Amino acid sequence: MSGISDIPVRGRLVPGYDLSGVTWLRVGGPAEWLFMPKDVGDLAAFLTALPPEEPVFPMGVGSNLIVRDGGVRGVVIRLSRAFAEVSVEGNSVIAGAAALDASVAKAAAAAGLDLTFLRTIPGAIGGAVRMNAGCYGSYVADHLVSVQVVLRDGSRSVLAADALKLAYRSSDLPAGAVIVSATFEAEAGDPAELAARMEAQLAKRDETQPTKDLSAGSTFRNPAGYSSTGQADDTHEMKAWAVIDAAGLRGATRGGAQMSPKHSNFLVNTGTATAADLEGLGEEVRERVFAHSGIRLEWEIMRVGEPAPEAD
Repeated sequence: MSGISDIPVRGRLVPGYDLSGVTWLRVGGPAEWLFMPKDVGDLAAFLTALPPEEPVFPMGVGSNLIVRDGGVRGVVIRLSRAFAEVSVEGNSVIAGAAALDASVAKAAAAAGLDLTFLRTIPGAIGGAVRMNAGCYGSYVADHLVSVQVVLRDGSRSVLAADALKLAYRSSDLPAGAVIVSATFEAEAGDPAELAARMEAQLAKRDETQPTKDLSAGSTFRNPAGYSSTGQADDTHEMKAWAVIDAAGLRGATRGGAQMSPKHSNFLVNTGTATAADLEGLGEEVRERVFAHSGIRLEWEIMRVGEPAPEAD
């Protein structure tokens, strides 16, 4: 077991932890090890002691994730509530990586700062930074100042936003780095107006997205658009749901997986899906969309781990 059980920790270190209960899609196999550090010092000491060849996967709240049925090798790191504090200093918002995006938006609004774009984004701040999450024309990159991270060797570092090379649904974090907090700057706004805007956003989301179903948010990134000269650009104004609809795949199913009839870029677990059902349906959609329109959709949902072992 690589001696992992012998590493002293103050948090929880659990072997064979079932991850299906902590992902929004409710599928997936076990983590070989799950580590929930008590604080930043505990995390840093653990990574210092962890053999460098051991894989590490930082996991948020599992909102935009498929864990494959065979589980995840190495150590899954999941931050506890100790990493979920939010504070406001002037026009800066400092949020722990485990703070829910919605909670950060509400705390900022109450202090008269506008981070309302985070209100309807599923997940926590660590994942929002890693994926440069965005909504309503605003992205993390528009507000992020810096992140505090613990690197794979256990050292601590503060990285400026520019160092992350944030782009559409992507960043360039060092391999194995665990984000522990992020600092944002936001424009001032009237708290009541900001609250009303967020309520309107929630109403629109509930009207257009399958918020009552087991889903992981948007399945595919919006494709890059094309300029008048036919060259690809980075506007992403073309919508993934539109090309899925054009290929006749709204409501498509495989096993217990379905492309939502309400919003066809949402992959949902109807109650009996395996991770293989969900990923398999997603790959089928990618192939059929490509055959129909020549557009190759890219996954927005992260897929990790191993497939289930084949039966003898």
